[in-house]
Amino acid sequence: MTRPVHRVAPATDTPVRQESLRAHNLSLTFRQIVGAAAPISRIELAVATGLTRPTISRIVDDLLAGGLIIEAGPARSGNSGRPRVGLTLAATGPAGLGLDIRVDTLSACVVDLTGAVRHLAFAPRPKTAAEALASLAEMGRAAMAAAAAEHLTVVGTTLAVPGPVEDGSIVRFAPVLGWRDVDAGAALRPALGPVTVDNDASLAALGELYASAPALRDFVCVSGEFDIGAGLVLGGALLRGARGWGGSLGHVAVDSDGPPCACGATGCLQHYAGLQQILPGAAPMPYSPAVAIDDLASAGNPEVLAALDRAGSALGVALSALINIIDVDTVLLGGSYSLLASWLIESVERELSRRVLTSGWAPVSVRPAPLGPDAAVMGAALSAIDQVRQDPNSWLARA
Repeated sequence: MTRPVHRVAPATDTPVRQESLRAHNLSLTFRQIVGAAAPISRIELAVATGLTRPTISRIVDDLLAGGLIIEAGPARSGNSGRPRVGLTLAATGPAGLGLDIRVDTLSACVVDLTGAVRHLAFAPRPKTAAEALASLAEMGRAAMAAAAAEHLTVVGTTLAVPGPVEDGSIVRFAPVLGWRDVDAGAALRPALGPVTVDNDASLAALGELYASAPALRDFVCVSGEFDIGAGLVLGGALLRGARGWGGSLGHVAVDSDGPPCACGATGCLQHYAGLQQILPGAAPMPYSPAVAIDDLASAGNPEVLAALDRAGSALGVALSALINIIDVDTVLLGGSYSLLASWLIESVERELSRRVLTSGWAPVSVRPAPLGPDAAVMGAALSAIDQVRQDPNSWLARA
C-alpha cells in the first residue's frame, strides 16, 4: 500500500508585499554596482538583474538621490554604439569605522563605500583593559570627526581583538592581552554608539578577501603576532564556525610534550611560532618586534635565523593539518608574518609539501598577505560598512 506524501510548506513561503519586493530589487541592483569592476550602465544592470528598464531607472534614481552612487560615465556596452552613462559607488555618504587592538598598538580606520581608506591612525597600547578601551574610544571619536570633515557618516563600528568573542561584545579569552571576560562592546558604546566586537584573524581574512577578490576565493590567512590566528575563506565567504570561535590556529598542538600554554593545553603553536619565541633574549619587546626580527635576520644573526626556520616549520605542521581538512589552495601570511614572509615561506612550504595529501599534483601557494599588519583594522571597517553594501535600504530610509 502506498502511503500519501504530505508536503510541508517552507517557513519562508509567505506573500511578498510590494514594499518588500521593491527593497529586494533595490538591493539586487545595488549589489551589481558594488561588484562591478568598472562603471556599469543602466542597460547592463537590466540584463544582469532581469529587471525591466523602467524599474532599473526608478531604482537608479533612488540610489542617486540617496547619495550611494554617482554617474561616472561613459560606460560602453559592447564594441559599438553610443557610449552610455556609467554608474559607480559614491565616495561620500556612509562609512565604516574599524578599531584594532594588538599587543603593542591600537589603530583606527575609516573606509568609505568604495572600500577606500579615508583615515588611519595608530597609538601605543596602554597596559590595562580599561585604559586601552578608553584610548580606543578617543581614537574612534577622532576618526568619526575626520570622516565628517570629508562628508562621510560612520554607520557602524567594529573592534578587532585577538581572541574568541561572545555575543559580538564580550572578549572571553585573550591571553596575549591578559583579558578574560571583558565586555569591550559595552565599554565603547557610550562614546561610539553600538560597537560589534569580532576576532582579529577573521576580520583580517575579510579585509584580504576584499583586497584580492575575485581572484582569490579559497584561502587561509594566518595572522602572526604573539597570538596566532587563522581566518578561513571558502568559496568567497568567511567561515566562522557554529559560535564564531574558529580560527585559533595558535592553540593547535604541534608537540604534545611541549611547554604548557595559557589556554591549558601543552605544545601549542604559539610557543614555537610566536614573535616572542623568535626574538632572542629576555629583554622587553620592542615597539615593532617584527621589524626588529627582520633587522636581525638581515644582519645574519644565526639565533634569529634558526628561530625563524623553526617557526616556519611549526606553522607548516599546523597548516598542513588544517589544509588536509578544508582543502584551500592558498596560504596568506598576514599580520606581522607579512613582514617576515621572506624568512618563513621556504620552511612553511617544506612542511606543506611533505604533509598535505594533494601537494604532489596541486601544491599550496604561500605568499605575503597584501594588506599586511593593517588587514584586521581594515577588515573591521569593511565589516562595519558591509551592511549598507549588502542592503542599502536602511541607509536610504535615513537619508
